[in-house]
Amino acid sequence: MVLFENRYHYHDLGLLLLRIGIGVMFTIHGYPKLMGGQESWVQLGGVMKMVGISFAPAVWGLLAALAEAVGGQLLALGLFFRLACAFLLATMLMAALMHVLSGDDFNTYSHALESAILFLGLLFIGPGKYSLDQALFPHRRRLY
Repeated sequence: MVLFENRYHYHDLGLLLLRIGIGVMFTIHGYPKLMGGQESWVQLGGVMKMVGISFAPAVWGLLAALAEAVGGQLLALGLFFRLACAFLLATMLMAALMHVLSGDDFNTYSHALESAILFLGLLFIGPGKYSLDQALFPHRRRLY
């Protein structure tokens, strides 16, 4: 039946646009956190206390800032894509958990939760044909 035929000839182009758009937005969002210095990192990493991790808040904050700023760039380029998605997923899950445990309403934590769902999906999908991962680490057997 014509209705159910695969006509997704541009799915890699769509994935490229998604990667670039989300990657640029997370880079812009994470860059001020990264440049904020140790005080900013301690505040950001202090969220880990909510899950029982109270040591080295500056390190956790720096990792979160790096995940957003550098991970956004890697996402846009499609380089080390799944690793970047995993770090961004973990960061967004912690952000959503922080808001939920703080008693914030759904509108406050929905962005972090939506982003976590997005990164989980991208983790499974992969970077697509138009990515540096595909150019630098091609599959022996391409399935698309």
